[in-house]
Amino acid sequence: MTVRVACLGAGYFAQFHYDSWARIERATVVGSCDKDIAKAEATGALAFDTLDRMLSETAPDILDIILPPVAQADAIRTAIRHGIKTIICQKPFCIDLAEASDITDLAETAGCRIIIHENFRFQPWYRTIHAAIRDGLIGDVMQITFRLRPGDGQGPDAYLDRQPYFQKMPRLLIHETGVHFIDTFRFLLGNPVSVYADLRKLNPVIAGEDAGYVVMEHAGGVRSILDGNRLADHNADNMRRTMGEGLFEGTKGTLYLHGDGSVSHRAFADQGLKTLLPPDTWDGFGGDCVNNLQNHVICGLLDGSPFENEARDYLTVIRAENAIYTSAKTGRKCEI
Repeated sequence: MTVRVACLGAGYFAQFHYDSWARIERATVVGSCDKDIAKAEATGALAFDTLDRMLSETAPDILDIILPPVAQADAIRTAIRHGIKTIICQKPFCIDLAEASDITDLAETAGCRIIIHENFRFQPWYRTIHAAIRDGLIGDVMQITFRLRPGDGQGPDAYLDRQPYFQKMPRLLIHETGVHFIDTFRFLLGNPVSVYADLRKLNPVIAGEDAGYVVMEHAGGVRSILDGNRLADHNADNMRRTMGEGLFEGTKGTLYLHGDGSVSHRAFADQGLKTLLPPDTWDGFGGDCVNNLQNHVICGLLDGSPFENEARDYLTVIRAENAIYTSAKTGRKCEI
């Protein structure tokens, strides 16, 4: 069976979606929609400038929504009216928790599944780290730390070459980027129960925060730490591959995520490193995590494997994000 996929949106990041779908044998793109129809035509798929028309004429099994939060709710409502039963929706999911909750309720009532396109957990290094933790390689996890260092936030031209809207976002570090790590940390450790955050703005030309520390508590008192600074870089040929470096510490050893996408392991009280995952060779985004996520959805539909990050589950990420901003504003630890 081949799954029919219609894509809504043809902006910057959409290129990774279309490229990935083209490489999945059990899926075929039947339509591309963008308000700028020239962008939809440039994808090579049958082009539309209205979602209603695309859904009516192509009858897809999946709608892949590649739009910013402000446009997602209306698109999902339209898809539900057309009887679409599976939707993939880019993050951040909707404009706020209230809208995301309402849309989730609406979809569930209609029997429509929404999978949030949160792709960092599908990067090969995090799948490797997850397996190592699950198999007890480092014993009981005590804490994990990620140093976010994309190095793209300095000076008056910060972000203008790729995503200029970053400069005007009132919430940047956490809302746009940090949500990836909220979700990744919960993938590795389970849902967080509380958070303390200290956020700041270093580049005066942008509206939102671009640096800060976030400490989340997980079950059993385990801590995850996001140390973010978009102005600083890390040791890598491609700053966007891992976007930084990670340390995963347990009672029996430590895992290291390096900027080249490799993962190494050091046993407790040992000095030698063992490679668990070699350096990444994928030229595109994030170790081909978009393809990994899309294949995950296809396998769920055709093979019955369980889905990760359905909308109801993903609301936890939004609640955690809200708690981070509340903590930063009040200077207090906040429950999630």
